[in-house]
Amino acid sequence: MGNAPIIDTHAHLDMSVYDQDRDDMLARAAAAGVVNIITVGIDLESSKRAVALSECYPNVYAAVGIHPHDVNAITMNDIDAIEKIGMNPRVVAVGETGLDFYRDLSPRDRQIIAFGWHLDLADEMGLPVIIHCREAANELLQILRERVVERPGIGQYRGVIHCFNGDAATVQAYLDMGFHISLGGYIGYPKSTALYEVIKGIPRDRMLTETDCPFLPPQDYRGKRNEPAYLRLTVKKLAEIRKETYEDVARVTTENARRLFGITANNQ
Repeated sequence: MGNAPIIDTHAHLDMSVYDQDRDDMLARAAAAGVVNIITVGIDLESSKRAVALSECYPNVYAAVGIHPHDVNAITMNDIDAIEKIGMNPRVVAVGETGLDFYRDLSPRDRQIIAFGWHLDLADEMGLPVIIHCREAANELLQILRERVVERPGIGQYRGVIHCFNGDAATVQAYLDMGFHISLGGYIGYPKSTALYEVIKGIPRDRMLTETDCPFLPPQDYRGKRNEPAYLRLTVKKLAEIRKETYEDVARVTTENARRLFGITANNQ
C-alpha cells in the first residue's frame, strides 16, 4: 500500500470524541498521506465549529448545513444563518443535507422542505452540495429530477452522494444528474460484497473517498473510533475491488475531490 496523496471528503472532526487528541489524530492522517480533509457540519453549532477548525488547520476545509436528523424545527432563519457561516472562504460545500427515512428522527415532510432549502442555498452560493440518503432514494431522486428539469441552462448539480450504498440503477441516476459518488470504509464489510459490481461501474472521474469519521470505521477497526488516517484502507479496498493500483485510485479520487470542491494542490 502506497502513501500517495488522498483526500477525505467527509469527516466530522468537531465531534467531542476527538477533543483529547485532535492534533495527534490529524498528524496521523498526514503521515498516512491524507493531504486534505473536509469537515462537515450537521447543525448550526457544528457548522460553526467546522469553520473554526478549517481556520486552525491549513489542510482542513469545511462544509456547512443541517443534517436531516436535526430539521424538525428548522426555519429560514436557520438557513440564513448557514448562509452567513458559509460565506467564509474556507467553506467548500453546503451540507450535510438530504433525507433519512431509516431513523426518521425528523418528520419526513420537514426533511423534504429542509433538503429543498439546502439545494437552493447551494445554488445561490455556487457551492457543491453534500447529500445524505438512507432508505429514501426514490423520494430523493424524484426531488432532484424535478429540480434538474427546472434548471434551464444548468441542467445538472455539482455535488456528492456520500456513503453511497445503493444499486446500479440508482448510481446511474445520480451520475446522470451530475453527482459524484463517495465511498467509505463500509465497502470492506463482509455484507458489502453485493456492492462490488456497482463500485466497478462508477466512472473514474466521479469517484470520491471518505471516512465519515468517527463513524463507519474500516473492517480492521470495527467497534472503534474511525479517523482520517484510516482512509488509505478504503482506498486500498477500492483498488482491490476495481482491480486497479492503489496509486491510481488515490490519484483519480484526489483529482476529483480537488476539482469538485475547488481545492488546489498548493492548499494542503
